[in-house]
Amino acid sequence: MAKVAKFLSFLLLPILILVAAAPTPRSVPNAAYPHSMAALGDSMTQAYACCLHGDDPARSWSTGDGPSDGVTSHYERLLQLTPGIRGKNFNNAVSGAKVADLPRQAAAAAEQGAAYVTVLVGANDLCTPSLDSMTPVEDFRASVTRALATLDQMRPRPQVFVSSIPDMYQLWNVLRLDQAAQSAWSAGRICQSMLAASNSEDMRRQVVQRELAFNEVLADTCARYESCRTDGGAVFAHGFSSGEVSVLDYFHPSLQGQATLADLTWPAAWQRN
Repeated sequence: MAKVAKFLSFLLLPILILVAAAPTPRSVPNAAYPHSMAALGDSMTQAYACCLHGDDPARSWSTGDGPSDGVTSHYERLLQLTPGIRGKNFNNAVSGAKVADLPRQAAAAAEQGAAYVTVLVGANDLCTPSLDSMTPVEDFRASVTRALATLDQMRPRPQVFVSSIPDMYQLWNVLRLDQAAQSAWSAGRICQSMLAASNSEDMRRQVVQRELAFNEVLADTCARYESCRTDGGAVFAHGFSSGEVSVLDYFHPSLQGQATLADLTWPAAWQRN
């Protein structure tokens, strides 16, 4: 019997050594998640016209906290991971804002001590009355640079997420035969640089090229900072459907669109593997 026990212990020894040497899976402590957050941008982040005429920030893809609305925002996902963030979801986005307002919004986030900041901006710099009035690329770059530099000067530095701009050409393409959309775009003079019925394909392609340049600026500027992440172009690449566009103005994300924005951006922004 002693020989059998000795033999079994000899067989088990390598297994015990391997188990002892194997790394112990580590869970991310609550302290690793942000205790507060702020959103920067425009009406898309204010959830304008998603469900009513005007801002509806409770349904925002970023900081929204509306109950049972189908939008699981970044804030709500973080709240599940760290209760300490409760009530510290600042939405500094402004409906109608262009990138020139981003540095001011970043300064507000710094004053709030935000530990996590989301950025979605640029649609209003593309959607102008005419091609000539779109924001120049270098002006866009200067404002993004100033805003991200302001956030990087915070101590401790916040985790920053920068989204790409949704594809404006896709918006036109998916609704171009919808008479209600055409009427809304014309009556409201919405994004005429892209959506005007009289625009040629070449004119629309000029908007596409400017948007590609803006998205490149956002990605390149973010890449300069270790604490900044982008969506890798996921929002721009998403082929959203008509159901993801609000029927109030046929331009802004609907409630479903807000939910999609949250789902598209969360994995790149804060998800832990």
